[in-house]
Amino acid sequence: MPTTQEAELPGKRVLVLRPDELGQSDKKMWREIRTESGAPSNPFLDPLFTAAVGHVRPGARVAVLQDDGSPVGFFPYEAGVLGRGRAIGLGVSDSQGAVLRPGVRLDARRLLRVCGLASWEFDNLEAGQEAFAPHAVEELASPVVDIGDGFEAYARRLRAQSPGFLRQTLAKERKLARQVGEVRFVYDARDDPGALGALMEWKSAQYRRTGRRDRFAQEWITRLVALLGRSEDPECRGVLSVLYAADRPVAAHFGLRSRTVLSWWFPAYDRAYAKYSPGLVLQLRMLEAAAADGVEMLDLGSGPARYKESLKTRDLRVYEGAVIRAVPGGAVHWLGREPARAARRFVRNRPGLAAAAARTLEEVGRLRGG
Repeated sequence: MPTTQEAELPGKRVLVLRPDELGQSDKKMWREIRTESGAPSNPFLDPLFTAAVGHVRPGARVAVLQDDGSPVGFFPYEAGVLGRGRAIGLGVSDSQGAVLRPGVRLDARRLLRVCGLASWEFDNLEAGQEAFAPHAVEELASPVVDIGDGFEAYARRLRAQSPGFLRQTLAKERKLARQVGEVRFVYDARDDPGALGALMEWKSAQYRRTGRRDRFAQEWITRLVALLGRSEDPECRGVLSVLYAADRPVAAHFGLRSRTVLSWWFPAYDRAYAKYSPGLVLQLRMLEAAAADGVEMLDLGSGPARYKESLKTRDLRVYEGAVIRAVPGGAVHWLGREPARAARRFVRNRPGLAAAAARTLEEVGRLRGG
């Protein structure tokens, strides 16, 4: 049963629900409020993504803010032990925060108290989240590719800003066709389950090779991908794009899209074909197909990568941090997370040290047999 509590906000109350307790009218209102806000239609802040996380994460909740009985905001989150909260889908979500009607103001700590949370952690808080932004400890660049004017317009811009990048990538595609076999691209290959399996294997190997935690070794993430891959909802559905050479998958990407935004999520390629840069070939073909399919922006997500710098048209800003209440559970969160976060930030802001850390992680992955 839903838990109803009065928020310490004049004229408002908060309903704390499981995602599957949201009605169709709630989901419709969520999307209407999101549109009113003028924020990009990022699928990670769509109610369907929260509902999908709710199927695989038992602590998923939504705080529904009401004014005179009508929803004016939605705050999706996950609740853990000792009141430790986190953004919905933290670890795989590239856009986080509350969905609020314009003009609605929140006190973050009061909202957490109503939700029974001692803390709320985020690592991709979108810009404009005024209630949570003061609690950020780091601002990150999240590069995007604007393709609303069509792929040809974007390609002209890419030739101007990175002429060598585009020329070399297209030359490698031709070489792949000559030396391996006919190159074929499928924008939405959900009917090829073998391609998704190959993508997961390649990505898991990449995680191990670079000494990072294998996301696909976590059951909830593989279940989430499967759920979203079956979605037919135009506002939040998975898209599996595959590059084939001689009818063999050589690169693939599983992303999440709305009507206008495609989020770059899980890309990988077969290392046997690395000299042909199949991942970059895939990305160019995917941009072309996405633009033709009505996508206006590809969100590459935060985190440094050379190819992102070559492809991007601009940067969005996202934020990392946590709202922490002065209660025992908040202290537990701070002791468990903030020193490690500070250490990562120290390394990330020093390129030489970051490069050394990356080499160490790769060596760890090699020793593990990755």
